[in-house]
Amino acid sequence: MSERKLSSTNYYNQSFLEEKCALSELIYLLSKRWMTEVLFSIEEGNTRFTALREDLEHISDHILADRLKFLEQHELIHKDCIPGNPPRTDYTLTDKGTELSNLLDGLCHFAENKMQF
Repeated sequence: MSERKLSSTNYYNQSFLEEKCALSELIYLLSKRWMTEVLFSIEEGNTRFTALREDLEHISDHILADRLKFLEQHELIHKDCIPGNPPRTDYTLTDKGTELSNLLDGLCHFAENKMQF
């Protein structure tokens, strides 16, 4: 995925907002396409790459791998590599990921019941 250009006005604006409130950065990060869907899918028990891809049928392998990497880097999910033939990888929510998912569930409930889009 491409990063923000360090010389752009958008970068300076985003940096200003991040300094004002960490929530702005969290919203920016979670607004990446498929991010919350991947998090929720893992929460629902889809712990393998193929299960996630089947659950999120329109996501590309590249984007799914990118989102999993991002979630792991931010310690929202844990990647467990299990040796064997063939080796397998399972993904689970960390405590931080579970806490975020619960907060996002509340926001989803609010959006569905209180907002008109």
